[in-house]
Amino acid sequence: MSRSAHPAGPRYADVLPEGHYSAPAPDLNVLDEKVWSRTVSRDADGALTVGGIEVARLAEEFGTPAYFLDESDFRARCRAWADAFGRDADVFYAGKAFLSRAVVRWLQEEGLNLDVCSGGELTTALDAGMPAERIAFHGNNKTVAEIERAVDVGVGRIVLDSFQEIVRVAHIAQQRGKRQRVQIRVTVGVEAHTHEFIATAHEDQKFGIALADGQAAEAVRRALTLDGLELVGIHSHIGSQIFDMAGFEVSARRVVQLLAEVRDEHGVELPEIDLGGGLGIAYTSADDPREPHEIAKALGDIVTRECESAGLRTPRISVEPGRAIVGPTAFTLYEVGTIKPLEGLRTYVSVDGGMSDNIRTALYDAEYSVALVSRSSDAEPMLVRVVGKHCESGDIVVKDAFLPSDLAPGDLIAVPATGAYCRSMASNYNHALRPPVVAVRDGQARVIVRRETEEDLLRLDVG
Repeated sequence: MSRSAHPAGPRYADVLPEGHYSAPAPDLNVLDEKVWSRTVSRDADGALTVGGIEVARLAEEFGTPAYFLDESDFRARCRAWADAFGRDADVFYAGKAFLSRAVVRWLQEEGLNLDVCSGGELTTALDAGMPAERIAFHGNNKTVAEIERAVDVGVGRIVLDSFQEIVRVAHIAQQRGKRQRVQIRVTVGVEAHTHEFIATAHEDQKFGIALADGQAAEAVRRALTLDGLELVGIHSHIGSQIFDMAGFEVSARRVVQLLAEVRDEHGVELPEIDLGGGLGIAYTSADDPREPHEIAKALGDIVTRECESAGLRTPRISVEPGRAIVGPTAFTLYEVGTIKPLEGLRTYVSVDGGMSDNIRTALYDAEYSVALVSRSSDAEPMLVRVVGKHCESGDIVVKDAFLPSDLAPGDLIAVPATGAYCRSMASNYNHALRPPVVAVRDGQARVIVRRETEEDLLRLDVG
């Protein structure tokens, strides 16, 4: 199909924001550095390159859809977080964002610890050689088998999420003649400025033990009296995709207040405080994330100030960036299949993936950017909605964006900032095959998670 064979949908001039009577059309050949990984650029022909490799070559070798992860950028972000917090703090990469054995090795080499929240994540971490003492185990309903394995291998901490879990972990540790290092996760009543279902510190949700009504204080009492536990600190996590530090300030103040109550009642100053993760990244040009050194200084200042006010020694701070490290380092590459203009509305651009490789738009109403990456174009921008190939009207990858009006089937487009949660939450909806993750670095590309095959699907179907 030629690039002029389909009528164009609404153009940029037709869909200007309300109150704007004229504005220059965006240059769709310019890449916003905030939303793309650090080695991404365009070559002389306008084609996207990552790690020095053109996307057309990557598509030919690895197919589409596929996630391409900028290994140099990932490692640099690990180092930036480690350097920002220094030797007196701990940085735990949140494995739920994306985890593979290659990633675990990179974390070790760059000096980060690892946070897991399932037996599968723990297995991946241990199999790739992460020392157990550098692993933290999260989760609101860890199974007995998961706790037993965590205690047996000697994970550095288990984050306790309920009164039942306090007893459960203590009993398992006692059976094995061990004292397991633990933290208690508390909900501090701070609702982060984020989507309802990813705000995790207000009371009406499944995580943690509430500060309200003295529940967290009671959890501390129980943990301190059980022989199988070594209570080392308090954990708090207030949400995800957060840009405003005000929520962390309120959370830290309330956690430090609990530390002071523990000191006054039990004569114990707990040595650790974990403020969780949730720091936002740029999915679109409108997002303005903070750099690791800014976050480290802000959190350090908050905790130090609150502890000085309470007359406490400043505890060792831990943080758990996941999305903030891996999110910006990857993009998803798609091939355009069909193009459907809707007069006066938008143009629907269908790609060879969809909600099976990125559920976040449907689940969280997430916003993404998109770009034509196999060539440059001087055509006028048109308003598009990028959708997938699944039998579901909510199968949307990018709700509203601009692409060139000469876009055609066979073109390659890419969605940046898909390193976090996209592969982790990928599914086999419609028996789709989950895409591969390909690490790119210094002109070399290698598969770190292979593409699923039809044989993989049938191997699990034992009927």
